[in-house]
Amino acid sequence: MERWRGRVALVTGASVGIGAAISRELVRLGMKVMGCARDVEKIQKLAAECQSAGFSGVLVPFKCDLTKEEEILSMFAAIKAQHQGVDVCINNAGLGHADHLLSGRTSGWRNMLDVNVLALTICTRETYQSMKERNVDDGHIIHLNSVCGHRVVAFPDLNFYTATKHAVTALTEGLRQELRLAKSHIRATSISPGLVVTDFPSRLYVNEPQKAEDLYNLYTPLAAQDVADAVTYVLSAPPHVQIGEVLIQPVEEFW
Repeated sequence: MERWRGRVALVTGASVGIGAAISRELVRLGMKVMGCARDVEKIQKLAAECQSAGFSGVLVPFKCDLTKEEEILSMFAAIKAQHQGVDVCINNAGLGHADHLLSGRTSGWRNMLDVNVLALTICTRETYQSMKERNVDDGHIIHLNSVCGHRVVAFPDLNFYTATKHAVTALTEGLRQELRLAKSHIRATSISPGLVVTDFPSRLYVNEPQKAEDLYNLYTPLAAQDVADAVTYVLSAPPHVQIGEVLIQPVEEFW
């Protein structure tokens, strides 16, 4: 990770869970992390914790609603003005709604598409353009995917979410191919975890907290730090090594 010391990383959804763990780890390793979320106060608190811990990097909070393209573009403009641009983009932000295909709300489907697919793609485009205009040819774009991006489990509450994550799988490979055609050495990686201890279940079942708790009683889930470790593993690979996919699951996970 030494070559990334002092470089700029953007982490979306940095306020809680996996995004917070990734941000903290990259700051610990000396990166300048631009952490964005709608709840910027949590990122500000995390930034203060990183500073108190004496980490060599820095966490810069950005308030951004990823469902609004104008806010994403404004954030990238601010990063350019203050820190030149993005060298590593970690598209971590994602969400799920338990809206079934036969009876779900259109608003729930649209919200998942806006965050899980469109925001990820916009951030990817803007990151590439940032790298290109600065002649950065060793950057890295990492998509936080899911095991649901590789299979369809018999779990109707996640059917539409699963569709968005299959899109992420396709977008990662499409990105890799476009970068190759552009003769770029920028790398693209999908990291697909199984069940992780985050607030995802409680948001999925916002009106049914018992369902969220029951998910964690099935088996021992991953910790957010496990996913952060996967990110640093991918970033630590030699520049000529393309790690296209990392699939990590709890040992007991059965889908």
